[in-house]
Amino acid sequence: MKFLDIKTDFAFKKVFGSDGSKDLLISFLNSVIEFDGRQTITDLTIVDPYSIPLLKGMKDTYVDVKAELSDNTRVIIEMQILNHEGLEKRILYNAAKNYSIQLKKGDAYHLLNPVIALTITDFTLFNSSDDLINRFKLIEKKHFIKYSDDIELIFIELPKFNKTEQELTSIQDKWLYFIKNAGNLDYLPKNLNRELEKAFNIANEANLSEEELDIQHKKKDWIYIQKSSIEFATRTGLEQGMALGIEQGEWKEKLKIIENAERLGLPIQTIMELTGLDEAKIMSLMSKNA
Repeated sequence: MKFLDIKTDFAFKKVFGSDGSKDLLISFLNSVIEFDGRQTITDLTIVDPYSIPLLKGMKDTYVDVKAELSDNTRVIIEMQILNHEGLEKRILYNAAKNYSIQLKKGDAYHLLNPVIALTITDFTLFNSSDDLINRFKLIEKKHFIKYSDDIELIFIELPKFNKTEQELTSIQDKWLYFIKNAGNLDYLPKNLNRELEKAFNIANEANLSEEELDIQHKKKDWIYIQKSSIEFATRTGLEQGMALGIEQGEWKEKLKIIENAERLGLPIQTIMELTGLDEAKIMSLMSKNA
């Protein structure tokens, strides 16, 4: 038994964004969204559901799941396995765009409906917070007065979720365990509710067509290449930075030796032996330091 890696956005959309996945998405969203006195989600419509044509030719972009709740709130769910420059601004921009495009010319502003942008990351985004889930709304800075609930950003950072199968107690725990670990499992975990069993069944590679598997595997290959490129660039940059730092440090040390030797009136030959530099270089540094 082998399951899709739900952390890839295509697999995430397969499970939560298919035509028959409404009950799964309702269960998942109810487990991670705080409703502040509002009723939990009882119904929703999945916008642009999962389909093979939708996935073709999109390996180098992100795929989200969009839903409209029964109270007309719009929810955008995005799975991000790679961090990149401008990610947080893009998420905010996407939420604002989905908020603003609701109105047509001449429409009244009170017709605008709330937007929730839920982003799940396979990397740590907020190092200053130990919280697994961080929620952002528009509030007054001093007295924390809510301005509006119309735009809410929710971030779930999977590296901060470290529960084992035996430690899972809530539906939220089980959904996050599924998203983070399904791709590494070869068995069906115990004590799952109906929605989670259905999710594992959808994610079972045995139930996918060859075309779907090919698309999913190509997406994983693309992600692997991107991650490897980022790691290589980071490692190379660190190595170059360290080399430059060592070189600069060595030059500073040599210059300090020359300054002290010059102050003590030591001969050039002695300074050459102390620094390993030739006479011309020492004289050049002395003149620049004069």
